[in-house]
Amino acid sequence: METRHIAHIIIEADTPLKVGSNASDFLQDSPIQKDFNGLPMILGTSLAGVLRKDFDKGLVNEIFGKENGSKVIISNALLLDEKGKVSEELLLEKTKFLKIFDNLPIREHTAITEKGVAREHSKFDEEVLYKGSHFKFSIELIESDKIIFNEILDLLLSSSFRLGGGSTKGFGKIKIIDITTQSFTKDDYETYSSSLNHPLKGETRTSQDKKDENYINYTLHVEPEDFFMFGSGFGDSDADATPVYERVIDYENAKLKEEQILIPASSIKGALAHRTAFHFNKEMLKQGKDHTKVAEENKAVLAIFGHKKELNEENKELGQKGKILISDCFKEIKKDETKTFDHVSIDRFTGGAIDGALFNEKTIALKDKWDIEILLHVDITGTELQAFESALTDITTGMLPLGGMTTKGHGAFVGTLLNRWRKI
Repeated sequence: METRHIAHIIIEADTPLKVGSNASDFLQDSPIQKDFNGLPMILGTSLAGVLRKDFDKGLVNEIFGKENGSKVIISNALLLDEKGKVSEELLLEKTKFLKIFDNLPIREHTAITEKGVAREHSKFDEEVLYKGSHFKFSIELIESDKIIFNEILDLLLSSSFRLGGGSTKGFGKIKIIDITTQSFTKDDYETYSSSLNHPLKGETRTSQDKKDENYINYTLHVEPEDFFMFGSGFGDSDADATPVYERVIDYENAKLKEEQILIPASSIKGALAHRTAFHFNKEMLKQGKDHTKVAEENKAVLAIFGHKKELNEENKELGQKGKILISDCFKEIKKDETKTFDHVSIDRFTGGAIDGALFNEKTIALKDKWDIEILLHVDITGTELQAFESALTDITTGMLPLGGMTTKGHGAFVGTLLNRWRKI
């Protein structure tokens, strides 16, 4: 038997994770994958698929297998409890901490047309994992060359590495908490336990994020000029429309933190897509080209943001994955950092209020800095890139408001745009 290199990896969900089970139930359209204890999990095949996609194309078939078997063995990633252990056996009763994961956040989505209204039949909801959730898994390489093993582990540290679905909607970013590795000879391997709770006795790697040279790294360093609101679609005792909040796991205190204000990446993506189309069309007209396409028919939008899967007239599946990665943003907020506005529709004939037309919304009044990270693939060049960067600049100047109720003056942000940590 050749030398085997084994790593135990602990990861944290730096943004919510969408690890779908490819099923549906009565409560949501897309529930997450769960293990035999009903706890969230990430299949080893999902991890292997992402690593294979990003690995050296010249060696990928030799290491991950094609005609021959794979030299890489990846376990399922199991949820860590408050003691830092995984549940590998059937639990008779869940701890108070693990019961938190019985009810997970639900994200509501709907496509917005170029007219700013919801597209018909486009509402969709997804179950996601809490930001801050910890998972542990193992990677085993049946290969004497440790350099290849380290190259596989380096993929986990890449700034563009994402797990699960919805990476263009803000999901899937992870943070490496710990990587412990150990190499085994034939005699040593006989004493190895496959349990993730059995610690390795080798090296602990220092986890440092690595820039992926295939992506341009943008950061919107902005703050709201006044009030903003990313709507939840629900009301409360104070207002008919409320901002979207989401809770985050706190492992240190073994609990859920208080609700935090959320800026969903999907909302930023939608605003950028429409404004990118505007700037692209504007540039085309300057060049004397009649190009006024919008939404997914726009060349720049299609190249950057992709196209949903659908069947054409020949029954062939069409679709294109986006080449942009945006991360959800969270921030703690106090109850006194909100502002409720009252509205009423006025009868134009009488000048009085229309009966039953009173409406109010709760907005965020938190004047604080936000860092919104955006990665764009280097394949995007020329007019498409120019249009996209113009859209980003519009956000930093308040010309492209974000969130809901923008026609009422909400959602203007100002700040700077950084490209690879340099001001543009």
